[in-house]
Amino acid sequence: MNGQDAIERLHALVERAEALSARLHRLSDENRALRAEQQQLMNERADLIARNEQARVRVEALIHRIRTLEDQP
Repeated sequence: MNGQDAIERLHALVERAEALSARLHRLSDENRALRAEQQQLMNERADLIARNEQARVRVEALIHRIRTLEDQP
């Protein structure tokens, strides 16, 4: 291998390293965005579960009141 071949191989390695570094940064950004989205979805899910529970409690209270009214003479 002559000096020119070694330089060309070194340039190729540098280009590959730069491409890998750029890909790493893109994937890191994407990962960060996906984690933020996942957290947002988990928060929304928790909110929906809480709202569903509140609605269930209200419906059960209404049913109880209706049954109480039905039992009155």
